[in-house]
Amino acid sequence: MSKHLIDLQNISKSFGNHLVLDEMNLYIRENEFLTLLGPSGCGKTTTLRIIGGFETPDVGRVIFDGEDITNLAPNKRQLNTVFQKYALFTHMTIAENIAFGLKIKKKSKSYIDDKIKYALKLVNLEDYGNRYPDSLSGGQQQRIAIARAIVNEPKVLLLDEPLGALDLKLRQDMQYELIRLKKELGITFIYVTHDQEEALTMSDTIVVMNQGYIQQIGTPEMIYNEPENAFVADFIGDSNIISSTMIQDKLVEILGVKFPCVDTGFGENKPVDVVIRPEDVEMINLLDDYENEMASAASSEDSWKKYGRIQGVVTHIIFKGVHYEMEVMANGFEWLVHSTQMFPVGQKVGINVDPFNIQIMNKPASEDEEAAPIEE
Repeated sequence: MSKHLIDLQNISKSFGNHLVLDEMNLYIRENEFLTLLGPSGCGKTTTLRIIGGFETPDVGRVIFDGEDITNLAPNKRQLNTVFQKYALFTHMTIAENIAFGLKIKKKSKSYIDDKIKYALKLVNLEDYGNRYPDSLSGGQQQRIAIARAIVNEPKVLLLDEPLGALDLKLRQDMQYELIRLKKELGITFIYVTHDQEEALTMSDTIVVMNQGYIQQIGTPEMIYNEPENAFVADFIGDSNIISSTMIQDKLVEILGVKFPCVDTGFGENKPVDVVIRPEDVEMINLLDDYENEMASAASSEDSWKKYGRIQGVVTHIIFKGVHYEMEVMANGFEWLVHSTQMFPVGQKVGINVDPFNIQIMNKPASEDEEAAPIEE
């Protein structure tokens, strides 16, 4: 296990009367790709700026490699920042842009020339040193901004929504570039985004934030498959979030139908929220009554008997390329379903969910509780 490189201890920050961060505690491991993810105003960029030294917390400490750097100037810290606006000097060549920080540090010409070659090769732009920024595409400019940051050999690279200005294809290409760079450089990446796909694609660890609090910390798989509350479930990908009742351990009532599940410890007859991902909803054509009875009798392993059943009608369908996205009205709830099998609008269907794909969560006592700090 990698050591803790950065430790944020009880960080609070306000702007005027607006509390942006409230007693935040977070550690970041060496060589980790950690993403701060959340909606606008959740505190993720403020957190990044505090790590970078561009903001000072009202309360709390920033520990870097065992040293308190809370009040250390940004240029004294062993990190570099890449912003959404690349901030390249338009009157300088690409090579001069990359060399800028090294010249300030009074490095030798031979050292600087070697670093320029190394950085351009690393970002696959070896022949671009004599060109100017306005001759490059957005993706190329972003790679130069990253090259300029990494030649200073930071222990940490901070990236503040660096791909936000790029179109979809360039954004996807740059995601893979960043993953490759992180592996090759062996440095710590701290990445800020509101884009769930970016976070899931690139991160070792995701920190989901809302209203100044950390909602959940975990791997992409954990965040997606085991959300700790309705906010995380709704923010990360598409979800069916349904008010339900936990009858007893491993049995939950969803929209009036009892479903086996695998969760325990929620009590008996307790209100809960259930999360079911659209791709985990299984559907089957409902035949006419006679044919349906015959099909059921013919199979002792019938999925309806194993898992429970809700009947509904397809109300909307969109072809998404790799799957169909359908809406199904069933028991008064509009289900979102992703499937490679197409069910036309008006088709009567049965809805089935495997017990392992039913995620049970405690229902918050109030709307404010969704933004409450989690227990470490």
